Amino acid sequence: MERFNASAVTSLLVVSDATASRDWYVRVLDAEVVGEYGGTSVVLELLGNWLLLVTGGEPTPDKPTVTFTPPDETSRVSAEIIFRVDDCRQTYELLSARGADFLTEPVDRGGEIRAFFRDPDGHLFEISELT
Repeated sequence: MERFNASAVTSLLVVSDATASRDWYVRVLDAEVVGEYGGTSVVLELLGNWLLLVTGGEPTPDKPTVTFTPPDETSRVSAEIIFRVDDCRQTYELLSARGADFLTEPVDRGGEIRAFFRDPDGHLFEISELT
């Protein structure tokens, strides 16, 4: 059987303000800007992966039934980005000082310590330490 062959994976998040989101990802998560396009999209490098931030948009000919929109209800989540870290509490302190808005302090779940935070549009992120 022939294998699916791709050279990279890029995650896309829909944001309300590409510039403000770019600044948050650079300041809080040490992302690096790879490119910016027309004030509506930003490509970031984050821990060896590309993250594309785009503002919302109506359907297009190649996706005729899809509208891009930032989260409208942050209590319901359909996707999350998880960072495996060596020290959850230390990372929590660092990211909090940089402006990350955590839901709670790190919680020890027996075998794992984790904490959740959101970006300015409400996308959910997790830092997780295996114990």
